[in-house]
Amino acid sequence: MHDLDRRLLTALRDCGSDRRVAAAARALSFTGEHGALWLAAGLTGAALDRERRGAWLRATALTATAHLTSMGVKRLVRRPRPDAAPLVRTAGRHSFPSSHATSAAAAAVAYGALRPAGARLVPPLAAAMCVSRLVVGVHYPSDVAAGAALGALTARAGSAWAARGGLAPAARGGSRG
Repeated sequence: MHDLDRRLLTALRDCGSDRRVAAAARALSFTGEHGALWLAAGLTGAALDRERRGAWLRATALTATAHLTSMGVKRLVRRPRPDAAPLVRTAGRHSFPSSHATSAAAAAVAYGALRPAGARLVPPLAAAMCVSRLVVGVHYPSDVAAGAALGALTARAGSAWAARGGLAPAARGGSRG
């Protein structure tokens, strides 16, 4: 497994020799730091989609929870980052799991369940975020795969809670009282 991890990392890291690919990977890495892109997307959804505001806020909370969980796992596992020359700075020294991948996958699952546009737009951006961590050379593929699985599982586990009460009473077919 370790040999496969290194070979895949090397192949994807080599893609960063193209200036445009490196710039895109850096931008994704920057916007994904501490889950910022995904948290901002969830808060924007809450601000714009009044009918599902509560659901957006709960989905954003799931995304944040997944990210924080990945940070806790990193502190337990303490896997060092790859020794390749990275294209970006990192917030920490540990690699497993990728917190960028965790928050990206959590957002793809949580936000994708709220609106059809989210189901079409978020997963490709989340996948690009995951690949960017390999291109910039700061994670092994197994770090990204584990992070994505952790994020998706966290969001899926909380999906019933996130969707609960997502529509305003009038949108559900009438008012109460």
